[in-house]
Amino acid sequence: MDEPYLQSNAEEAKINGVSAINRALDGITGIKAIHLCFGYSYVVKDKPSGYSFLAELEDSVADQISVEAAEPGLDPTIFENLPSKTVILGALNMADQTKESADGVADRIRAALEHVSVDRLIIAPDCGMKYLSRDIAFGKLQSLADGASIVRREIEGN
Repeated sequence: MDEPYLQSNAEEAKINGVSAINRALDGITGIKAIHLCFGYSYVVKDKPSGYSFLAELEDSVADQISVEAAEPGLDPTIFENLPSKTVILGALNMADQTKESADGVADRIRAALEHVSVDRLIIAPDCGMKYLSRDIAFGKLQSLADGASIVRREIEGN
């Protein structure tokens, strides 16, 4: 589920956001994921550095919470508020029209792993790549894969 309302209207969302999400996901038997959207970087230029409505999702039926972390420089300590959820970590900055380095992506992953266990972390882009050129998008995805490989080798001791 792609969810832009919770972040942009956090005070109102605190009233019935979790119950609305739970109702929308009622009956879904597969893994349930919510992407908290700040909006496409091409359109939204000044993103906040944190989520106004995130910890509340611990009480939702969603299994996975997807966050934009790279562009806003999200403080990964916030993941401690989601102890039962898998965190889908946005590790690619969609506002940057250049390819990140694999080491930079690895640094973002390492920072997240200080606050969420490896078995509850999935690496992804911050958001969609709609406004990136094909070459830049592929380069960013290669950096994502390479950064994840660096961290995986560290964890496995290779």
